[in-house]
Amino acid sequence: MEKISINNLTKIFGSHPGRALGMLERGMTKKEIFKKTGMMTVGVNRASFSVQSGEVFVIMGLSGSGKSTLIRLINRLIEPTAGSVMVDGENVTKMNPGQLRELRRKTISMVFQGFGLFPHRTVLENVEYGLEVQGISKEKRRKKALETLDLVGLKQNANQMPGDLSGGMKQRVGLARALANDPEILLMDEAFSALDPLIRKDMQDEMLDLQSTMKKTIVFITHDLDEALRIGDRIALIRDGTIQQVGTPEEILTHPANQYVEKFIENVNVNRILPASSIMKRAEKMILGKDGPRVALKMMRDKGTSGLMVVDRRNKFLGFITADIAKELITRHKEGQSVAEEIQNRLIKPPIQVEMDTPVSDILPKMAEKDFQYPSSGRQ
Repeated sequence: MEKISINNLTKIFGSHPGRALGMLERGMTKKEIFKKTGMMTVGVNRASFSVQSGEVFVIMGLSGSGKSTLIRLINRLIEPTAGSVMVDGENVTKMNPGQLRELRRKTISMVFQGFGLFPHRTVLENVEYGLEVQGISKEKRRKKALETLDLVGLKQNANQMPGDLSGGMKQRVGLARALANDPEILLMDEAFSALDPLIRKDMQDEMLDLQSTMKKTIVFITHDLDEALRIGDRIALIRDGTIQQVGTPEEILTHPANQYVEKFIENVNVNRILPASSIMKRAEKMILGKDGPRVALKMMRDKGTSGLMVVDRRNKFLGFITADIAKELITRHKEGQSVAEEIQNRLIKPPIQVEMDTPVSDILPKMAEKDFQYPSSGRQ
């Protein structure tokens, strides 16, 4: 279900945005407009995309690409020049100040790169802050804040001051403060970029663990391609305020939309990112007791595979047969033994078993140990 819909969203910084908007419509680029006007900058150029409910949607781009401007347009921390932002069918760009306050208090929360904690308040008081602004009673907001701190593993630190915490712990407090309001949408602007690599990975893991149970709609900003590929259900790649491509990590890696995207991803180890499902193909199979080794060899030749899955007449999996085994059975048939018995005695089992989302890099060493290709069972 669509949670957020962005349509032709545009932001132009400068004193005469209408003039620059006309230039955009005539096909001029961000650089051309700035060169011609000397003052107007295109922050976001007619961006259009949707975010599904419960999705982690990553907006990725280099410094100055417009990604942080774009996320601030969603909750109108920055006013758009043109276009619309729809949240649950409501047009955020048309909301009055009261409606906008309600949206920010109850529907959308934001997590910033710099933590944004109050240094004079305890961890618990920081997490309570959004509830306090809403007029929630002290008892209720304290209970909710403690529950949220427990979610991020910091309940025991509730009475500490932010200055006593590490960077990773401060970011957890920032996340807890955003979650305490129980928002439907989380906007995360470079939330982990100030952390060192090990802590950053821990925070990514923690966010994904929380997301698996909370199912929030998350719009996540990053300049780090590895981070985007790791956490994003879908990714929007932005350059000079213009969306270059929107797709799943696999779509972006395997079908880049243009030369810029291709250049952006060229140093990515694709095998480390792509899941096993991306190289799977449905297995060809033979039925034991019906098909013999000659039929198996013909099927392998016709289908261009080095092995077949063998099942019984009830479609129960029994094992695998290779071309070499089939050839040997043809030339060395034993008198007094049925072909089906010979095949069953030579089947290879058990197979290599992996989850469909296992990275290809994790299964290549296992495949290299074998002298034939295991076909997929086709299970989804």
